[in-house]
Amino acid sequence: MFHALVLFSVWHLIGVFGAETNEVQSVSVTEGNSFTLHNDVTEIHENDDLLWHFGAEQYIIAQINREVGIFNTYNGPDGRFRDRLKLNDKTGSLTITNITTEHAGLYELDISGLTLKSKTFNVSVYARLPVPVISSNSSQCSSSSSSSSYCSLLCSVVNVSHVTLSWYKGNSLLSSISVSDLSISLSLPLEVEYQDKNTYSCVLNNPIRNQTRHLDISQLCHTCAVHIYCCGFAEAVIRLAVSALVGVAIVAVLVYDIRSTRGGDKKQISYILS
Repeated sequence: MFHALVLFSVWHLIGVFGAETNEVQSVSVTEGNSFTLHNDVTEIHENDDLLWHFGAEQYIIAQINREVGIFNTYNGPDGRFRDRLKLNDKTGSLTITNITTEHAGLYELDISGLTLKSKTFNVSVYARLPVPVISSNSSQCSSSSSSSSYCSLLCSVVNVSHVTLSWYKGNSLLSSISVSDLSISLSLPLEVEYQDKNTYSCVLNNPIRNQTRHLDISQLCHTCAVHIYCCGFAEAVIRLAVSALVGVAIVAVLVYDIRSTRGGDKKQISYILS
């Protein structure tokens, strides 16, 4: 009896210390996609008991035990995993389809039997990113001390969380703003010269992807073009009016000179005849 207890204790210690160390693997997924939590073993042994847990409450969402014929997935207490789980019967890897933000959290795999293993996945689910919208602000065009025209722009997105919105000039970051919680509206201003030939872009990104909107200055800053056109037209009108006045003055002088010349000629003829 004593020898049996010793052997059992030795086997138990070997099993405990022979188990793989629990590791936490971070996984980032876009909402609506599918992903697989890999077991990293080629095949489950006949006597292995495999359990997948979810959340802090450690709800069982999948189980394999070939010895007693168990191969099941579960919906969870609130049904959030209904028709979303696929269990690999050979490796025990778990696939979650059409994932949403409510499926984010901790997933833990425990295998006991001939294989002793524990592995934890920290899954983050990010909503799909919209493409930023660039718009011109009201009263866009203003004159600086150097008389250069400027255009004020605004890049914005709505209903986003855990994102960063940034303005780039070429590959250089000009400005950025971040939000963690859900934001109804997120916007970032930019002022550029109307004649600026540089490449600008507004980028919305989260840890796994980004969306970019490139700036077309000539299309959005048309108010500056109107402003320049108006100023040029006014100046042309003024110049035309001045030219007309000068022309009238010249004509008047010529008429006066002609009349004066004719008057002198008449006096000279009268003098000769007399």
